Amino acid sequence: MNAPVFPGKPSTGTAAKAGALTLMTLCTAMLIAQLDTSVVNLATKPIGAEFQAPVSALQWVIDGYNLTYAVLLLSGGLLADLYGRRRVFMAGAAIFATASMLSALATSVAILIAGRVACGIGATMMLPASLAILRVAWPEPKARARVLGVFTGCNGLAFIIGPTLGGLLIAHTGWRSVFFVVVPFALAALAAGPFALSESADPKDRHFDAGAQLLGILALGGLAMAAIESHDGFWALPALAMAVIAFLAFLRVERRRGSAALVPLDLFRIRAFRGAIIATAGMTFGMYGVLFLQLLAWQGSGRLDAVGAGLALLPMAVVFTLVSPFSGALQARFGTRFMTGGGVAIIGCGLLAVGAAAGSTALLGAEIGLMLTGLGMGLATGPLTGVAVGAVSAARSGTAAALLNVARMVGATLGVAVLGAVFALLQGGTEGLRPAMLLGGAVQILAAGACWRALSA
Repeated sequence: MNAPVFPGKPSTGTAAKAGALTLMTLCTAMLIAQLDTSVVNLATKPIGAEFQAPVSALQWVIDGYNLTYAVLLLSGGLLADLYGRRRVFMAGAAIFATASMLSALATSVAILIAGRVACGIGATMMLPASLAILRVAWPEPKARARVLGVFTGCNGLAFIIGPTLGGLLIAHTGWRSVFFVVVPFALAALAAGPFALSESADPKDRHFDAGAQLLGILALGGLAMAAIESHDGFWALPALAMAVIAFLAFLRVERRRGSAALVPLDLFRIRAFRGAIIATAGMTFGMYGVLFLQLLAWQGSGRLDAVGAGLALLPMAVVFTLVSPFSGALQARFGTRFMTGGGVAIIGCGLLAVGAAAGSTALLGAEIGLMLTGLGMGLATGPLTGVAVGAVSAARSGTAAALLNVARMVGATLGVAVLGAVFALLQGGTEGLRPAMLLGGAVQILAAGACWRALSA
């Protein structure tokens, strides 16, 4: 692996060590952000029991993080370019550590949700800054590709570690430990920052689009609130009206700004890019929805405790991790449409299987559905990134990748909100899980069809 060049470090061996420390610091940020997401789903049942919180509040515990991450992701990358990538990375690590402590010490579900929102703010500063630092530290494409493989591999590692670690922590030390556990790692990343990361910025012709950012928050936040609060009805309609008005205003603002917009709308005229965005949002809509609801149903019915539920997720995680490295070779053999649209359709079939197995005394049906979900994710995730980035010019590849990540988190936010609302509306349990999973599977198959059609030209 080619090491990055660090000023004042003439020795090749020293530069290599500095490069390893840089990568380790960036990987720590990726690992804790993804680990935080995967373990919190296991904690929703004990959190609800302690605070006597309804399903809607538990949805906000998950979506407080997802929503913040989704709407601030682009601005996080922009802030890193404007004010310095190392500075923003370290600020994000400090916020993440503090917010995790706040979540762990929460005395009410409202404080916990506030902590989760703050965690999302920290993540939106750390991760885009990490990618920017990585691009600067490893300018040579082949070396950067190898380093990116290690960096993104932390997703799979967190996916495997998270459920087992979360289950054991909750069983032996309580739900608060899943928030405490990431604090030392966030502090380690913060402490390593001045030594491991070189400062860089690129503020030329870059501006913070505050109006578009605020409208984006109102649009997605209003949509999530309308879905989550739909079973109560009082806040749902005003929230939906706010979301629609904000979204229309957002489109108008971004259309005026053209290529300088926070979200360049002209990219969505490219069929392949549009198909990849739809498929990615559909993929995470179902995946995050099934993780939230299946774990809640298992623990709520008393069939599995936190440890058992975490172990029951391992087959899905293992299938995903084993398949992902081969997605490129499989794409060359079976084609892009099969890997993207077909992969998302396989996830949809997994949700349909989970829904069909709801209420069964055996775990086999649910496990088959979850393994199909892991298989589809492993097939589709890498190729969808390639489609989105490859559909645009090289100069806009960073924007395309960022928008794909936004689509991923928007899908996650709406999946937890909408499918969770269906689950809550039908009083949870088997009666709520089955229709929620059938709806999630149908949405994914529709998204897969849209992607398949977009890539047919």
